[in-house]
Amino acid sequence: MLPLMLIVHIFLGSTLAGSAVIAVLSMGYTTLTPILIAAGAGFVAAFPASYLVARKMAG
Repeated sequence: MLPLMLIVHIFLGSTLAGSAVIAVLSMGYTTLTPILIAAGAGFVAAFPASYLVARKMAG
């Protein structure tokens, strides 16, 4: 299940990180630090989400 989870994480990680960066930019934070924090938070938040999705897909 780990290979499936990593493949799902590629898609979920970029989606969540991108959404978080867009949210930060729309709030008016345009410096590098908030953008990197948002991208990192989205990347880390994708690990449990990808585990749950992979578990549902595996059966």
